[in-house]
Amino acid sequence: MKLRYAMVCSSNQNRSMEAHSLLKRQGFDVSSYGTGAHVKLPGPSVREPNVYDFGTPYKQMFNDLRRKDPELYKRNGILPMLKRNLSVKPAPQRWQENAADGSFDVVFTFEEKVFDMVIEDLNNREHLLMKPVLVISLDVKDNHEEAAVGARLTLNLCQQLEATESWEDAIDDIVTSFERQHRWKVLYGISFY
Repeated sequence: MKLRYAMVCSSNQNRSMEAHSLLKRQGFDVSSYGTGAHVKLPGPSVREPNVYDFGTPYKQMFNDLRRKDPELYKRNGILPMLKRNLSVKPAPQRWQENAADGSFDVVFTFEEKVFDMVIEDLNNREHLLMKPVLVISLDVKDNHEEAAVGARLTLNLCQQLEATESWEDAIDDIVTSFERQHRWKVLYGISFY
């Protein structure tokens, strides 16, 4: 079965883009989104994040941060992250503005509050197609190491979903087996387009 996937995180583009990058390299049909009002990247302090509008090219963010403090942003992993993002797509996209076409079969989120936002957004749309969409949340800490682990777990789940005739019939067994094998809790629900 060939499915279309969306990776969704809050506003900093780390976890969703790590999963997007890995799945893209493995040949999956995948897109990625954020749900926040803006893209927020760590700054010199917690009170001073770097804030960009969705749609701002990753290259522009990269050049801006490299100009501000190249050592800081290299050391905290933001410049390498933006370089990775550049290789995946030109600019970050916002879920609420770009994912309305009903073309996703499975949406992955990486924290429960984003899962809730995606489910709420899907439930508030008109269900014209009555096409089911599976929404899965893997709780992944927002750092570079955990994002890589989360991406591999996401890939594993995608491979299992692709191996079925119908994810609707197999999802309960897939999740139970995955949780047992990886000792990782999975939250999931079904909505419609």
